[in-house]
Amino acid sequence: MIAMAEMSIIGLVLVVVLLGYLSIYPKLAGNDFNKISLCDIASSSFVMILVGLKYWGSGYEFSLLLFSANWFWFTLIVYAVIEVPVAVWYFKKHAVVIDIKK
Repeated sequence: MIAMAEMSIIGLVLVVVLLGYLSIYPKLAGNDFNKISLCDIASSSFVMILVGLKYWGSGYEFSLLLFSANWFWFTLIVYAVIEVPVAVWYFKKHAVVIDIKK
């Protein structure tokens, strides 16, 4: 069973990722990989700061099914697991081209 602390982080990440990729990124970044990356750094930093403010130094152990982790690793892993499929969908839908030479 997932504890309330885990659910609150999963919910926060889900809301931030969906709001970003369905509303904010299309308007601000379109199909520009560099702009998407900057927006993503901002949104993931926002999530990490919020979670850190609540759980930093608390000693709370979060369950990741097979092992326990502190708030940082739990949030990072949950963010990646939720974001990667949404990002792949967004990149295909908006024909995002990764041009790192810009």
